[in-house]
Amino acid sequence: MSSVPKLSFVIGGARSGKSRYAESLIAALPAPWAYIATAEALDNEMAERIAAHRARRGPDWRTIEAPRDLAAGLATHAKMPVLVDCLTLWLSNLMLAQADIESEMARLEEALAASGAPVVLVANEVGSGIVPDHPLGRRFRDLHGVLNQRIAARADRVVLMVAGLPLAVKGSL
Repeated sequence: MSSVPKLSFVIGGARSGKSRYAESLIAALPAPWAYIATAEALDNEMAERIAAHRARRGPDWRTIEAPRDLAAGLATHAKMPVLVDCLTLWLSNLMLAQADIESEMARLEEALAASGAPVVLVANEVGSGIVPDHPLGRRFRDLHGVLNQRIAARADRVVLMVAGLPLAVKGSL
């Protein structure tokens, strides 16, 4: 695993191919792999999305549900390649739970630094659209921009997905 970056960050818009590409990065490594899911099936549409993601992955993936305590999920699987999908939902979950966002970001960074195997993080690029008209939307967009910057600064590789195509922003593909 020495030629594989320790931390890869895959960002892009909705339906840009982020998850599929991130899965291919982890699947290129020897199994087993951990998939840390931050989504919660709070409605039928989300349940269908989660089911589709699970169906795409095979039996070599160990799924860990960590909608809010991402640092603990990473810590307990620090010896195997891990895919975290996605930071956008994780941040939203934290905000809805009125968590201390700065503290949780710091805990995430500590867990990433302590990981003994490659990690691939997925997130949406949310700052390219219109300015949200609601204060909560603006706060989310701003916090997500800060989170993406912090992860990108730490990452060895950053890939921007556009229309299913990976573009190297930092490091190589």
